[in-house]
Amino acid sequence: MSAIKAWFPTLIYTQRLLDKGGRAFNAELLDESHKIRAFDEPGQAWSAAHYPLGYTSYGSMDRLHQFSSTFDQLRAHIDRHVAVYAKALDWDLRGGKLLMTDCWLNIMPRGCAHSFHIHPQAVVSGTYYLQMPKGGAGLKFEDPRLSRMMAAPMRRARAAAEQRPHIVYNAKAGELILFESWLRHEVPANPVDEARVSVSFNYHWV
Repeated sequence: MSAIKAWFPTLIYTQRLLDKGGRAFNAELLDESHKIRAFDEPGQAWSAAHYPLGYTSYGSMDRLHQFSSTFDQLRAHIDRHVAVYAKALDWDLRGGKLLMTDCWLNIMPRGCAHSFHIHPQAVVSGTYYLQMPKGGAGLKFEDPRLSRMMAAPMRRARAAAEQRPHIVYNAKAGELILFESWLRHEVPANPVDEARVSVSFNYHWV
């Protein structure tokens, strides 16, 4: 038995949403997303104040799975992945279930960013990517122990990925990322002209 073992892992799940038909479904969602942005004047105003350079429906239409049948199909597909993730976490739901409660759209052109944050009260959060341009900003996660390391030395520049203070997931269109909602994460500023389009969501234990 090794003298050193890893404990208390932070599990991040990434997978393609669909094995078949994903491209057509993604195109339908992307087309509807641009129509939602054009329709959502309150969301445009909220984004101008709180989401500089970009658009999000978070402040106006944050339950798209209850507004659109297409987004409800997305919810059904994500449900299956969340069940796999919960099993990997060894969660005992005690007769309850994991329910998508929030679902919102993000369109991030060049320069748009979303700083480090968590999703309070939710248990699983995630992002599904509709459009991820080459060279676009990925999803950056922070080691949850970082604020407790106090006087610890810095990690070596060539440290193994699992030992670094941050890790970036550069997802592609059609891919899904799930994580526990307490895990701090951010989206750095988009460095390319093509917009990064994604759907974010939360699941609660009910």
